[in-house]
Amino acid sequence: MSDTELGLAAVYRMIKKAGANRVGDDAAEELRATLEEIGKLLAKQAIDFAAHAGRKTVKASDIRLAVKSVLKTTL
Repeated sequence: MSDTELGLAAVYRMIKKAGANRVGDDAAEELRATLEEIGKLLAKQAIDFAAHAGRKTVKASDIRLAVKSVLKTTL
């Protein structure tokens, strides 16, 4: 059993839906690893936002704020 959260088939589909005719195994693996890394960063930031608001529950608004915060600092 692997320690990844995203299924590789879903990543292949994502790349194909973006317009690729063919997808290399290495490309799918790399995108999966990258998406998982970004997802963990977003989740950690969203947890911080929820805690700052005095909540234990992470809400969609926390995720949206985390996306804005993380993408602003990385772009």
